[in-house]
Amino acid sequence: MTYIVTGAAGFIGANLVKALNARGISNVIAVDDLTQGDRFANLVDCEISDYLDKDEFLAALNRGAFNGAVTALLHQGACSDTTESNGRYMMQNNYRYSQHLLDFCTAHKTPFIYASSAAVYGDLGNHGGFRESSECERPLNVYGYSKFLFDQSVRRRKHTAQVAGLRYFNVYGPREQHKGRMASVAYHFFNQYRRAGKVRLFEGSGGYGNGEQRRDFVSVEDVVKVNLYFMDNPLKSGIYNCGTGAAQSFNEVAAASINAARKVRGEGQLALTAMQAQGLIEYIPFPQDLKGKYQSYTQADLTALRAAGYADKFLTVEQGVTRYCEILAGSSA
Repeated sequence: MTYIVTGAAGFIGANLVKALNARGISNVIAVDDLTQGDRFANLVDCEISDYLDKDEFLAALNRGAFNGAVTALLHQGACSDTTESNGRYMMQNNYRYSQHLLDFCTAHKTPFIYASSAAVYGDLGNHGGFRESSECERPLNVYGYSKFLFDQSVRRRKHTAQVAGLRYFNVYGPREQHKGRMASVAYHFFNQYRRAGKVRLFEGSGGYGNGEQRRDFVSVEDVVKVNLYFMDNPLKSGIYNCGTGAAQSFNEVAAASINAARKVRGEGQLALTAMQAQGLIEYIPFPQDLKGKYQSYTQADLTALRAAGYADKFLTVEQGVTRYCEILAGSSA
């Protein structure tokens, strides 16, 4: 049995490879683009049977090297930079490449589990709810559009095997350090506090007060569990939200990050109001280049996911961010 994980050296992909290893699965082909070479670190403690560059993999796929040999294809590879303006690159990398993989899986009746994104909703979710339906989908950037267009393609096609698209909300957790400015706010808040003794949040926007913009922050632990659930249930297909179902504010993430750092130092826990009064949280002007391109509120509607049988609870920000920051503290000790 061969499992293929694309984007395997990336954030969610590497966590998936590690989770497969924890099940005793080592026959994993890792596919990625290591132009950014430092991402190799995400795979150092993982067992894989081979590594292929994403273009090399596509060529091998097209010449039939994997015909009949793949148990499941977990497609996590994508450009996830929501500020990327090169639409040609984004569509080739996220949309067209995904189409090639779907073609293969359809031809060979191979389960295909892929990463979609809550970016497909834009700001319409505020009005119609974050449901997996066309009336809620209006992406604000070309990244969201590339994911939206592929989801639309999936909806139109007839499938010979499982096709499950997971719309990730704001994911945080280990193995994201290579993402730089695109890493989660939990990662940045923890490191800002350790470095400068305070964290910086955006001032109010979209009708929300300072730091009160709200997102569905979901731990990569839970994201991996959802992926494995669908891998274990190959008769379940569709497009599903992958979030906690509970929006929480950036202030709450900041408070959890600061208290986690304080706990590591042996310091007492503080309430958000105390952090604000002591200047541990600083609010900075909302960036001009994000106006009209920013989701001030997201919250996954989990109706479809629950109907598909996924029953596990999701970690709250307080639970997940605390656990993550303890890992960050250990890795930087």
